[in-house]
Amino acid sequence: MQSGSYDLGPASAPAACCLTYAVEVQVLIVDGANVVGSRPDGWWRDRAGAARRLHEQLSTTVLPYDEVVLVLEGDARRGNPTGADGRLRTLHAAGSGDDAIVDAVRTQAELADGRGITVVTADRGLRDRVEAAGAKTVSPSWLLDQL
Repeated sequence: MQSGSYDLGPASAPAACCLTYAVEVQVLIVDGANVVGSRPDGWWRDRAGAARRLHEQLSTTVLPYDEVVLVLEGDARRGNPTGADGRLRTLHAAGSGDDAIVDAVRTQAELADGRGITVVTADRGLRDRVEAAGAKTVSPSWLLDQL
């Protein structure tokens, strides 16, 4: 073998250009009201401010998710506009936040690309609904420990 050349093995070995790798997209959907409401820090006096702080924490923390969807409802919607900011997307619930979260899970699941969907909530009824739609759930304390 000459200097600067590399032995790539037998000619029957697959070429590197032809290998494919399965990459599963991981999506985290955050029940903003449930996460903010899980700690008694005065959030009820400024729901929009609490939503803004949660958005900021989500946008600056390295989480093991490719996409993060923050769902806001009611007065908290004033804390952040809808839309994407890097890997973080804010979604405003037109009515029920729980319904918007279930719809977000279904939208992600309909992509049918094997993505992993996790919802952050402590709401038992919502956990049952999103798990039936194909998501896993984690508690707000898990997320707060990450932030």
